[in-house]
Amino acid sequence: QVQLVESGGGWVQPGGSLRLSCAASGSTFSPDFKGWYRQAPGKQREWVAGFTSSGTTNYEESVKGRFTISRDNAKNTAYLEMNSLKPEDTAVYYCRWSSGFTIYWGQGTQVTVSS
Repeated sequence: QVQLVESGGGWVQPGGSLRLSCAASGSTFSPDFKGWYRQAPGKQREWVAGFTSSGTTNYEESVKGRFTISRDNAKNTAYLEMNSLKPEDTAVYYCRWSSGFTIYWGQGTQVTVSS
């Protein structure tokens, strides 16, 4: 089994920044980071950012230029740096990992952007 621990969420004013982290542990297999997702109240969970098979980054259009994803394979930790935050970024953010053909989701961390 893989355990995921997310941290870094909170409340910020519009234009502020947050950095989310997600650490994976507990699996015999090396876990693979699959991406960041978010779910706003009353809406479907949506994909936010991830890596292509070649290792380049991909972003949902609304966050492109503001968010940056990264990963530290040695630490089995993924990050999401969020800058220039907008109220519409308010959501619960989830990291997604895989190990041995099983998908694992983080517990979610709340990000609230308001004045």
